[in-house]
Amino acid sequence: MKRYAKLAELELDVGGDPAVSDWIEITQKRIDLFADATGDHQWIHVDPERAKAGPFGTTIAHGFMTLSLLPEMAASAIRVDDVRMGVNYGLNKVRFPAPVPSGSRVRGHFKLLKFEHLEGGAQLTYEVRMEREGSDKPVCVAESVGRRFT
Repeated sequence: MKRYAKLAELELDVGGDPAVSDWIEITQKRIDLFADATGDHQWIHVDPERAKAGPFGTTIAHGFMTLSLLPEMAASAIRVDDVRMGVNYGLNKVRFPAPVPSGSRVRGHFKLLKFEHLEGGAQLTYEVRMEREGSDKPVCVAESVGRRFT
């Protein structure tokens, strides 16, 4: 985890080494809960028997489920002590180059691309590369924009 006492310290880290999150296990239960929350019950995600004969040999996480792990990953990768509030501002780009099979583990690499001053805080743009344990190809590449306030 990268830890900063003050939000302003992040400005010095633009373009630096990525912060790396803890591993997150992608269980079938987690996939099913996401399907229930979003109404996306496509068999490739929620039917293990049918998915055995599918292109991946098992169920896979929804792409948007993978993306939804950004806050959990960021919380274990980066901490700024004087930030009292953070909000998601959006995404500039998102791609899902590889699937996330049920039972695998993923983690995120957060590289700060841009630090922009705001009144009472900053807007931060990160390149996030999510990896699946044991795979060379990323499962998600996103440019995430958030605002942090002190």
